[in-house]
Amino acid sequence: MPDYLDFVPRQCFQPTLALSPDAGTVAYSSNAGGRFDLWTVPVAGGPPRRLTRLTGRAVRRVAWAPDGKSLVFTADLDGDEQYRMYRIGPEGEDLAEIGSGADCQRVLPALPFDSTGRYLAYAANDRDPTVQDLLVRDLAEGTERRVTPPPGVAFEAERFSPDGRWLLAAGYRSNTDVAVYLVDLRDPAADPVCVTAGHGEGLFRPGPWLADSSGFYLLTNVWGEFTAVARLGLADGSLDPVARHDWDAELLDAAGGTLVWSVNEDGRSVLHAAHDGAPLPLPGVPAGVVTALAAAPGADPVALLIGTAGRPAEIAVVSPSAGFRYLTDARPAALRVVEPVEPERVTYPASGGRWIHALSYRPRRPGRHPVVLSIHGGPEAQERPGYVRSGLYQHLLDQGIAVFAPNIAGSTGYGIAHQKLIHRNWGGIDLDDLDHAARHLRAAPGIDGDRMAVMGGSYGGFAALSCLARLPYKWAAGVSMCGPSNLVALARACPPTWKQVVAAVLGDPETDAEHLACRSPITYADTITAPLLVLQGARDPRVPRAESDRLVAHLRRRGVDVRYEVFDDEGHGFTSRENELRAYAEIARFLAGHLLPG
Repeated sequence: MPDYLDFVPRQCFQPTLALSPDAGTVAYSSNAGGRFDLWTVPVAGGPPRRLTRLTGRAVRRVAWAPDGKSLVFTADLDGDEQYRMYRIGPEGEDLAEIGSGADCQRVLPALPFDSTGRYLAYAANDRDPTVQDLLVRDLAEGTERRVTPPPGVAFEAERFSPDGRWLLAAGYRSNTDVAVYLVDLRDPAADPVCVTAGHGEGLFRPGPWLADSSGFYLLTNVWGEFTAVARLGLADGSLDPVARHDWDAELLDAAGGTLVWSVNEDGRSVLHAAHDGAPLPLPGVPAGVVTALAAAPGADPVALLIGTAGRPAEIAVVSPSAGFRYLTDARPAALRVVEPVEPERVTYPASGGRWIHALSYRPRRPGRHPVVLSIHGGPEAQERPGYVRSGLYQHLLDQGIAVFAPNIAGSTGYGIAHQKLIHRNWGGIDLDDLDHAARHLRAAPGIDGDRMAVMGGSYGGFAALSCLARLPYKWAAGVSMCGPSNLVALARACPPTWKQVVAAVLGDPETDAEHLACRSPITYADTITAPLLVLQGARDPRVPRAESDRLVAHLRRRGVDVRYEVFDDEGHGFTSRENELRAYAEIARFLAGHLLPG
């Protein structure tokens, strides 16, 4: 029987990629060399090239300069989320930092340059840790123009207009309250103008410009529960639908009159395209999840980062003329001898007449199976049919352990109302949905409800701890990866630029401290009895190590079986491939040890 490491992809990717101006090369971030470095691969096929060998740093976002003669990227140190910006040649030459200054969160857009390549736009909280400004850097002069946001808004740059007149930006108040702002680059004294204010509050996420700079495309939920593709005209502020679906449109790019977008159909990504307003048929892609895309004119090609339940995320291209092709191959050895399991889409009832969508993975062997209730992070995220946690699901299935992964209240993909249920209600309606998940599993045929574990990372770790502490089941085991046990500490420790978002989505650590404490697993630590594995990054900027130390110490004093792994060179998640694999291998052993006989 294959070991967990036999299921591990040969490489993993950050959710970023960039297509060169000549559409001949894809740039991306991969940990094939041990850490997330910058790589490129020819669209025509051929061996990938590693451009960087950074010590301790992980490449997070990547973009090409308009002339194709250099790339820019951001990278942080050991997961500290303090991003610095760099420029490098396409052969890996002339690596240099752009600017300098104190550590801060520098956020690079997918297309940060103006058409001349002289100006670079990004966002940063260097002036005030609690405020995310827009910055436009003159790379020739080394100077910068700063644009400050309105109170309570965090700016992210989107892209320059083709004529160089405007900078488009998103203004975030929360994940569901996003407006679009314009900055007039010809007037240094001009304040940013909100161009979506006349259409009310909601989600307005800016995208690519029209070729003549008369307007831009965006994603918005102004017309209903789901996100549509729209077009906003600058002359009169008109907002018109381009494509509306019964699911969320989520990724969007345009080039040379061609518009490409993906639609999240119950977790699966479906691609659509139009050229000069007319539908442009695209070949089908594997039934999985697209996490990044970049389009060339005529959609020839569209570069993708795509993964499925049975194949790890890969760099690929699709075009009307050449179909679909993978450019990388990260498939591990086990997939050559084991047939991977595809999930079944199921629903189960919850309170208030609601139905929860979930992915149910069942082992191929007969019998009653133990099960892991796996909870995604976010909470505003979605469990989707990907190659989850570097093959951990597939390994558990091969061992005879089922996996059940629900999209509880707060999850994206099932309408804005479902997503907003979690706002200021962590440990409330979401925990009730997980209670109903446990009831569903205990009644499901082929599932052994007496051998049920719970697992999650980040928010999912919080939810897993909440299940162990607050639901009336005899859990066989629990796993928390960088999961907060104290919501008051989480709200205080979150990145400063998230202050307004955290107050809106989680709660204010000063005024809502009593409510947050009431929903914190640490408050109910005396009720946890199941064996527990806790994984924590020592440099985690969101979930303080001291809180995990406190939880573990409390449980051990009570005699609870707790395994505690601290990764000294990691933050909130993993940047080191060695650490990631060690963590997931430990999870696999821990769950098998408590769920399988003997």
